[in-house]
Amino acid sequence: MFTATLLTNPETANLERTLVETLRDAWGGGEARWLNPGIAAEFDVEAVPENRWQVWEDLQGLGIDLCVQATTGRRKAMLLADMDSTMIQQECIDELADMAGVGPRVAAITARAMNGELDFDGALRERVGLLAGLPESVIAQVLAERITYMPGGKVLIATMKAHGGHAALVSGGFTAFTASVAAALGFDEHRANTLLVEGGVLTGAVGLPILGKQAKIDALQQITERLSLNVAEVIAVGDGANDLGMLHLAGSGVALHAKPSVAAQCDLRVNHGDLTALLYLQGYSADDFAAV
Repeated sequence: MFTATLLTNPETANLERTLVETLRDAWGGGEARWLNPGIAAEFDVEAVPENRWQVWEDLQGLGIDLCVQATTGRRKAMLLADMDSTMIQQECIDELADMAGVGPRVAAITARAMNGELDFDGALRERVGLLAGLPESVIAQVLAERITYMPGGKVLIATMKAHGGHAALVSGGFTAFTASVAAALGFDEHRANTLLVEGGVLTGAVGLPILGKQAKIDALQQITERLSLNVAEVIAVGDGANDLGMLHLAGSGVALHAKPSVAAQCDLRVNHGDLTALLYLQGYSADDFAAV
């Protein structure tokens, strides 16, 4: 059995009953269940429809996401999340670079790295090198003035934890940011790279070993082993090429507002919904959400 979930941006709430029921009827699905009126609904189907991606493409034009996944086991025991452009709406290194006066140059490298066009380790070294001499105090300024959270993050984590789940933040960014973000959103733990500092300024180097694509896979395997979980019990979320390893290994890998080249490699793609989409994909209704 498979479950088809339709969802949209909670700010627009433009998921119409007629659309859901028309698709349900076309696919011979079961009764439609509304997880949140106007925002998310689901129904079961016997098999993955052959025209799933054509329907997905049509719905994208309406601002609606469609995900089809196995019904059994979709409620997960652990969340493994990327940080930049996933749990927060910015790329931290781009914000630091902007403060250092090299914003456009670094942003261009970041974009290519996240698309998988550049080696992650080399691209990180190059970008961090351009930050040499930047006062360490700028990190706190960026956190206070430039970092905003992706909608739905606190609800996602609080709800999963209320149901016994574990939440880990694993980033190719920096611990100076993940520590703050993890604490603010309620993550149980975090891993990231370390910006090296001497005399109160960034040296332009990053601590070794660099945490890239493999480090996210390692984190998934190590944390699940420590918690006596199976990787199938994990829902992972990210947007960049360095997230693909963990997205493919996890039981559910969600490409959230991802680069097109990344989303194309994932079955679960959310381009319009916010982070609460990960709850709807697990079958939670809005009534199940934890208060934050």
